[in-house]
Amino acid sequence: MSGGRAVVVMGVAGCGKSTVAALLAERLGWDLLEGDALHPVANVERMGAGIPLTDDDRAPWLAAIAAWMDERLAAGRSVVVACSALARRYRDVLRRDEVTFVHLDGTPELLAERLASREHHFMKAGMLQSQLATLEPLTPDERHIVLDISAPPATLAAQAAAAL
Repeated sequence: MSGGRAVVVMGVAGCGKSTVAALLAERLGWDLLEGDALHPVANVERMGAGIPLTDDDRAPWLAAIAAWMDERLAAGRSVVVACSALARRYRDVLRRDEVTFVHLDGTPELLAERLASREHHFMKAGMLQSQLATLEPLTPDERHIVLDISAPPATLAAQAAAAL
């Protein structure tokens, strides 16, 4: 890779990944990918029906995100990606020397409240427990920042930018 950097804004549904990633990308002037945009239709249909994805469902999606990042990093461009990246094995697909994970963390109560207020989103509030069960803490060998989602999205983006 030549000069680009990457941030993966991660966490369970309702944590604000999309919003914070967009604000951070705008603040830094970096390319933005909403990872959900690369989900195959079958994945969106499964999640919309309240069926958690399997590792087999996620594999091509994560590979597509990694390929998108690699293409831009190889061109020396920096990127921000919104992607749940809940389990270590998923983060390993995305992990590069250039990648910092920004984990947006919050209480189950706050997350459930946010999901309940969403309209027109394929991820339903009933799937929160599945996501929380899948979430694996980041480890010291994964470059990362953990931010508390009780702060406003603009504050979270500013905190992430400052930490980078």
